Amino acid sequence: MAGGFRRGGRKRTPKLEGRGELQSLEREGPFKEWLGMPDLYRYQLVVDGETYSYQTEDAELPVTVGDRVVFRYKETKAGKWVDRNSLGKAIDPSEYQ
Repeated sequence: MAGGFRRGGRKRTPKLEGRGELQSLEREGPFKEWLGMPDLYRYQLVVDGETYSYQTEDAELPVTVGDRVVFRYKETKAGKWVDRNSLGKAIDPSEYQ
């Protein structure tokens, strides 16, 4: 079967992109969802006044408060959730050496 084939002809909603300064960071966990699954940590990120949730297996994030960050997210009834492995530091070309 050909890759990328989708039934129903529905258009997929594009991912939303967030970008800004990380103002605060709170960690909860570790949580065990089920036996054999690694520990999960939930983070509450505040980026430019907006609150986002992020769930990962990593106890430490590659970003710190004050960094310019970029990420993909989706909006749900429970809030805004950052996609796994999409959180990182934003690189400004004017500051790049």
